[in-house]
Amino acid sequence: MLLDHGVDVNIEGGIFGSALQAASYGGQENLVQILLHCGTKANSQGGRFGSALEVASSGGHEKVVQILLDYNADVNADDGPYGGALPAASSRGHEKVVQILLDHGADINAEGGFDGNALQAAFSKGHEKVVQILLDRGASSQL
Repeated sequence: MLLDHGVDVNIEGGIFGSALQAASYGGQENLVQILLHCGTKANSQGGRFGSALEVASSGGHEKVVQILLDYNADVNADDGPYGGALPAASSRGHEKVVQILLDHGADINAEGGFDGNALQAAFSKGHEKVVQILLDRGASSQL
């Protein structure tokens, strides 16, 4: 309805930064798809959560992560508190999201945000399966 009245889908503001980031935070697959189809920038940044991909990854929203990647979201953007989507998913123990991001070229050894890189984030939070996935996929074992 709002889109039919010419609402700017890229307007920024508020805690989330944009409608796309808010929808990604909530795991709202259909809304994410609609916003992207209507021209929302997949790599928009802002708010306290960084990018839509980082916030979807931290929430473990696999389908939203895949949709964003299908719309060319930057898998290695490092603009949020976790320092990127991979450290975010690793810190929260979201195994499937970690695998999706790695399959799409996420830099496994990139420095992260407040929890460090992906391996450090997973290790510090006790996510053994994620640690194993990262090591199996070539993460540097230097903590």
